[in-house]
Amino acid sequence: MAEAATAEAFTRAVLRHRADLRGRLRRLFDGRGFLEVDTPVLSAEVVPEAHIDPIVVRVDGPTGPDCYLQTSPEAHMKRLLAAGAGPIYQFARSFRAGERGSRHDVEFVLLEWYAPGTTLDDSAALVEMICSTALDTVGIERLDCVAAFQRHAGIDPFTASDGEWQAAAARLGLNPPHGHTPTPDDFFELFLAEAVGPRLGHQRPTLLEGWPVSQAAFARLDPTNPRRALRFELFVRGVELANGWEEDPCREELRRRIDGANQIRIAAGRCPLPSPTRLLTAHGPSMPRGVGAALGFDRLAMLAAGAASIDAVRCFTSADA
Repeated sequence: MAEAATAEAFTRAVLRHRADLRGRLRRLFDGRGFLEVDTPVLSAEVVPEAHIDPIVVRVDGPTGPDCYLQTSPEAHMKRLLAAGAGPIYQFARSFRAGERGSRHDVEFVLLEWYAPGTTLDDSAALVEMICSTALDTVGIERLDCVAAFQRHAGIDPFTASDGEWQAAAARLGLNPPHGHTPTPDDFFELFLAEAVGPRLGHQRPTLLEGWPVSQAAFARLDPTNPRRALRFELFVRGVELANGWEEDPCREELRRRIDGANQIRIAAGRCPLPSPTRLLTAHGPSMPRGVGAALGFDRLAMLAAGAASIDAVRCFTSADA
């Protein structure tokens, strides 16, 4: 009986915590003129990303065409933007193969939003409000990538040579990935994960901005400094919580970035993914400029509860679903 009562108390507490958090965030977005939407979880297209593997589903049997559980709602939400949806957000079930840990799982929830006509300055104000609403924080720090890497790793990620990366890794006790000669991007990601990110956002939430172009993903390049991408990541208490950027609406640029992601996949021994034709068609004159961002809702719930793992704020995981 005691075990049953304890399980019941845990279930109700988790459900109440998540529902309360969603409710507060919904009121924030609704009050700022966003419209909540829902988009397909299963689709014939997926946005190719260099280091994220989608889950393939064959809805018409083993000989049918591949479909994908969506790694994020990005493609469909951008198609809504091109169709005139205006500012939109959603709490989206998302799926990524092979991801399981204290802050990752194969299935998880993203809070994703798109705000046409806005800039990173506008987004910083919104992110500050999200953190205040969900985590009771005050203020936000905006930190450039170069300053962050110099402060916490003693290296400039824009100008460092291979030898300087290697020397800094040795000094910090960081082990580059095995199996191939590490590239500057490999070092950047290693240093961000092990040396820089864990030190951010402890006094107040930190927006890490001004990323190297090689890390731009689908972000627009800074027109005042083409070596910088208009991208940010949000860190709270050393946890990467959100990722966003000013969108580049150019169809050909999106196609080039997708081709680049597939080339990285091939070089790493991953299969390339088909180009998302419908998303590319949506890009162009009808696609508005603005900012899009995705926030890990399970991680936010974890931080709000003061927990060490997302499993503490979920009733099901991929291991017991």
